[in-house]
Amino acid sequence: MKLVLPDHSIKEVKDNISGLEACKTISISLAKAAICVKVDDKLQDLAEPITHDCNFEVITKSSPEAMEVLRHSAAHLLAEAVKHLYPDAMFAYGPATEEGFFYDIKFSSPISETEDLPKIEKEMLSIIKKNETISRRDISYEEAKDIFKNQKYKSIHIDELKDKNASISIYSQGDFTDLCLGPHLKSTGEIKAVKLLSTSACYFQGNKDNDSLTRIYGTAFFSQKELDDYLHLLEERKESDHKKIGKEMGLFMISDYGPGLPFWLPNGMLLRHQLENYYWELMMKNGYNMVMTPQILSRTLWETSGHWREYKDNMYITKVDKKPFAIKPMNCPGAILVYQNQLHSYRDLPYRVAELGLVHRHEASGALNGLFRVRSFTQDDAHIFIAFDQIGDEIRKLLKIFDEVYSLFNLQYHIELSTRPLDKYVGKISTWDKAEATLKECLQENHIPYKINPGDGAFYGPKLDFKFKDSLNRIWQCGTIQLDMQLPHRFKCTYIDKDGQEKEPVMLHRAIFGSIERFVGIITENFKGSFPTWLAPEQVRLLVVNNTDIEQMKYAKRVLDHLNKLGIRASLDDRNEKLGYKFHDSQTMKVSYTVVIGKQEALDNTINYRIHGSKEAKTTSLKDFIKLVETDIKTRACYRK
Repeated sequence: MKLVLPDHSIKEVKDNISGLEACKTISISLAKAAICVKVDDKLQDLAEPITHDCNFEVITKSSPEAMEVLRHSAAHLLAEAVKHLYPDAMFAYGPATEEGFFYDIKFSSPISETEDLPKIEKEMLSIIKKNETISRRDISYEEAKDIFKNQKYKSIHIDELKDKNASISIYSQGDFTDLCLGPHLKSTGEIKAVKLLSTSACYFQGNKDNDSLTRIYGTAFFSQKELDDYLHLLEERKESDHKKIGKEMGLFMISDYGPGLPFWLPNGMLLRHQLENYYWELMMKNGYNMVMTPQILSRTLWETSGHWREYKDNMYITKVDKKPFAIKPMNCPGAILVYQNQLHSYRDLPYRVAELGLVHRHEASGALNGLFRVRSFTQDDAHIFIAFDQIGDEIRKLLKIFDEVYSLFNLQYHIELSTRPLDKYVGKISTWDKAEATLKECLQENHIPYKINPGDGAFYGPKLDFKFKDSLNRIWQCGTIQLDMQLPHRFKCTYIDKDGQEKEPVMLHRAIFGSIERFVGIITENFKGSFPTWLAPEQVRLLVVNNTDIEQMKYAKRVLDHLNKLGIRASLDDRNEKLGYKFHDSQTMKVSYTVVIGKQEALDNTINYRIHGSKEAKTTSLKDFIKLVETDIKTRACYRK
C-alpha cells in the first residue's frame, strides 16, 4: 500500500497498517509526537487502520488541526467530570470551537458559574492526573441504543445516524463513554491546561421548541503558558468590548423596546457617516449605480426569489391592502427589479447595482450581541449582472477593491473558496466546474492565500468568503463574493447579445463590510475605540488652562471657529473643571487630538497638542497644526503618528 507524504514522496507500507505504525515507518520521533493522522484530508485516530492508498500526514502539536483534537478531547473530559459530580446529568453535544469547546448538558437543577464550575474544573484536573487511556470502538445501532438507553439526547442522535445509514463509534476513558466520531488524544494526560469559562442557556439542537439545556464553555491548551496568555487576551477583549466602548463614547444603544434593533447615537452617526461616504466614493470610482429599494415588498416577490421558502421563519410579515407583504431580509430581489426596469444589451454589462440597504431578520433573542448580531442592519450590497465570459475580469476587479478596503483598515485576510454542494445545487456540473476554475485562477494569479471548503457553496453557485484576524486574534468574516446562476433565471432576466439573441446574465452578490453595524463593532474593538482621525467622531478637543482669562477664551473660540469652517470635527470644553479632569475625559472619549491653550499659546498664536495614546505634548503654529490634521484626515491614515 502506498502513502503519499506532504513532500510528495511515497512510502510503501503493509496493508491495513495502523496510523501509529505508519508514523513509525517514517520516524520514531515523529511517531512519539503524533496526535493523530490525516488520511486523504480526513483526521483519524492513531489506532485506526489505513485501508487504501492515500495522501498521508502526521498531525503533531504544531499542526493547525491539533487544537481541534485537543479541545474535542477536553469536551469529553468535561463530560466525564460532570458525570462524576452529577450522575443524573444528560448529555447532548460537545464540539470543539475556534478557541475552545462547549458541552450542552441537561442538569436536574440549575448550576452556578461561581460555585459549580470550579468543582467541575477541579474534577477535570483530577482526571488529567490519572492519565486515562482514550480508546475508540465501532459498534452496532442496537449496541449503541443499549449503552445510551438512559441518555435521551444521545438516543435521538443514534436514531438520526441510523436514518442516515451512518456508522456509529464510541470513545471511552475511565468509567465514561461517549458517542463520537473522533479523533481524540491518546490519553487524558495529554491535556496539559484546561479552564472552564462560562455557562449559557441553549436549546437542544438549537430549536426553541426543544428542551432547554445548559451550555458550559471552556478552553484547553498544550501548555499552561498558552492558557495564561489566552486568559490575558480575554481580559484585553473585555476592555475592548464594543458594547462597553459604544456606551462610553456614545456610539449606539439598544432599547428594551426593540431588542436587536440598534439606535445610532450622535457620535456613532458621525462615524457611520464617514464610513458610508467612503463607500460612496469607492462605488463611484468603480462604476457602480447607487440605488435605494423599498423596505417592504409583496410576498409574491419573495416567493419568486425563493426567500419565502428558505427564510420565512426569519422574516417580519405583515399585510398591505389585505395582501401579505414582508420586510426585506435581503436586498437581492430589489436589485433584480432595478435591472429589469430597462432593456439591456451586452454593451451595458457589467451592470453594477450597489445599495446600502437596511434589512431585518428575526434572529433568536439568545443570539443577539451588540452590533455583532442584530435584527436590523445595513448591508453594503452590490449585485453585478455579467455575461458568463466576464466572470474572471469582474472577479479580478473585485479582488482589488476588497484589498484596497481591508488594507485601509490594516486587516490581514485570507480567502475561502466554497465549491459545489454534493446534492443540493442547481445547474450543470460542467458550468460549476468552469466557474470554480475561474475563481481559483483569479486567486492564484493575484497571489492571494486561500483554502477550499468542499461542498460549502450556496445552492446557486460557488462563493469566496473573506476572513481576517483582528488585533485580539479573532477571525471574522465580513466580505463575500457569491456567483449566482439561479436568481436571474427565476426572474427571467435577459440581455441582448452581439447576435441580437436574448441571453440570461450571471449575477454576482458582493458585500465588503458585510454589514455596517457588524463592521463598526469589529473596528471599534480592533482600534479599542481610538479610531483613525478620518473616522473619529471628535477629531479635536480644545481645553483652556484658565476659563476666566478673556484672551485665552477668545483665542480658543477663534481656533474652534476656524477648525469647524474647515470641516474638522472640533469642540471646546469650557466646563468649570480642573484641567487634569478635562484632559482625562478627552482621553476617555478617544479624541484624536487634545489641544491645551494657555497664556503663552494665546500670545504666540500657537497650538499645544497631544495625539491620543501618546505621552508627548508638542507645540506648533496654528497653520502647521491644521495642515497636520487635514493631512491625517485626507490620507485616511490607519494609525496616527
